[in-house]
Amino acid sequence: MGLFDKFKSGLLKTHQRLTHEIKRILTRSPRLEAADLEELEAALIGADLGMEMTTRIVEAVRTAYESQGKAGLDIFGIAAREVRESLGKAGDGLRRQPGSTTVVSIVGVNGTGKTTTAAKLAYWVRNRGDTACLAACDTFRAAAIEQLKLWGQRLNVEVIAGAYGADPAAVAHDAVAAALARNTAYLFVDTAGRLHTKHNLMQELQKVHRVMARQLAGAPHEVLLVLDATTGMNALNQAREFHKAVPLTGLVVTKLDGTSKGGMVVAIQKELGIPIKFVGLGEQPDDLQPFDPQQFAEALFKD
Repeated sequence: MGLFDKFKSGLLKTHQRLTHEIKRILTRSPRLEAADLEELEAALIGADLGMEMTTRIVEAVRTAYESQGKAGLDIFGIAAREVRESLGKAGDGLRRQPGSTTVVSIVGVNGTGKTTTAAKLAYWVRNRGDTACLAACDTFRAAAIEQLKLWGQRLNVEVIAGAYGADPAAVAHDAVAAALARNTAYLFVDTAGRLHTKHNLMQELQKVHRVMARQLAGAPHEVLLVLDATTGMNALNQAREFHKAVPLTGLVVTKLDGTSKGGMVVAIQKELGIPIKFVGLGEQPDDLQPFDPQQFAEALFKD
């Protein structure tokens, strides 16, 4: 399956909801009335595209209608163009520290898929010819270490772990030391899930990052927040609070294939300006894909 097909399949629920509503609005009358534009706005907000992006699309549609009429009015094309331009160019995936280990911290609230994301990122860099290892720094959640070790066995990636209840910062310290000793290209640090509203847990995460920075200058070089697409715009609050506590370098949006609110990707990137680096479009290791704005916009709107 090609990349566009993966995006199209993963965004199917959002795409179907949007295209159904837009077609209904388009075919109802030969004119495009104010009430139609209000319904278009409601459909776009319902897909969690956010108010700013929704307004931009509706105004572009209004302008096109006023200049050319409804005949040949391509709302899908206009919407895809506005989203694509808003999101900018495709990113270049993960940073790479030349001649040293690149440390990537995976953060987020409980249940977003951090452990799976860490493993899939290790798989992704391995497929690109780099070496990778995983650090099991979630020492609190039942079976978190076993889950990461199972992924490690499945993907043939080394997992550095401590005992349950161990200090996560100590595990992170040992993992950085081990990755450096082995000259590993990437170390993916699976941190414990934590509510963005819990100040003490955020302080613990900051400690993990400080300890890694003392072991290796600049670490962590990437801080990726994993967001569950099915939570819609609630993810925006999570992103805001995590970004205050530990400056984020990128977002990973998982479970896009399980929601009709895939537009939240656009809203979050638009408001916070944090690049979306990867999106999860399914369960398999290769279903985590680098984010491509053009493919995303076309999969969202292309009829």
